[in-house]
Amino acid sequence: MTVFGALLALAVPLPSPAVAAPAEPENACVAGTGPYQRELEDHLGRPVDGVQSTADCHAVRAFQRTNGVSPADGYPGVATYRTMLVVTARPDPNAAGECPEREHRVTCVDLERQLLWVQRGARIVFPPVPIRTGRDYQETRTGWHDVYWRSKDHVSTLYGTPMPHAQFFDGGQALHGSPGSLYTTGGSAGCVNLTEPDAKRLWDLLAEGDAVYVWGTKPGTED
Repeated sequence: MTVFGALLALAVPLPSPAVAAPAEPENACVAGTGPYQRELEDHLGRPVDGVQSTADCHAVRAFQRTNGVSPADGYPGVATYRTMLVVTARPDPNAAGECPEREHRVTCVDLERQLLWVQRGARIVFPPVPIRTGRDYQETRTGWHDVYWRSKDHVSTLYGTPMPHAQFFDGGQALHGSPGSLYTTGGSAGCVNLTEPDAKRLWDLLAEGDAVYVWGTKPGTED
C-alpha cells in the first residue's frame, strides 16, 4: 500500500458497533381504587386493604390481559370482578350443589353470582359464563322452567331491541344474546342476557324441552 493509500484509509471513519436501543418502559399503571378492590386483591394474593397501590394496579392489569378484559388498565371495576367470578367458578361451578343434578341437561342460572352453565348429572357440558339478569321489580323468575320456544333472529315486540339466539323459558323471559357490554346497565327486563358468542354456543347446545333452573337473588335487587 502506498503512503497516500494508508493516509486515506486512516481518514475514513470505521462503522461504530451496533448499540441496542433501550427498551421502552411499560406504560405506568395509574388506575385508582375501584369498587371491587378488596375482592380482586384477595383473588390475586395481594394485601387486602381496599386501597389501590402500584403493585395492585399491575396485578389487576395482568389479570385483565390474561382474561381478555378491556380496557386492561388495572382498574378493579365491575367487568374485571365479574370475570373473576367466572374464573373462580370454572373448576367446579356447582361446588355448593345449588343446581340440581339430573340425568338430562340442566341450564343453571345463578342469580347471586350472575353466572350460567349447563350440566348433565355432575358433568359440566357448557362452562360458566357471565350473564345479566332482571333488574329490581323485573327480576328473572326463579325455579324450574323448560325451553318452550326458540327464535334465532328474534326482535323484542315490547322494546324493539334485537334478541339474537333467543330461547324462551318462562312467560316471555328468554336466554339470549345482548349486543354490547353486559356491564353497562343495572339489569335486563327479566331475560337472561349473554354475550352474543356465548348465546350462539348455547343455542347450538340446547333444544326445546331442555330444563332451566334459576335460583338465588341478584345483588342490588329485593329478595
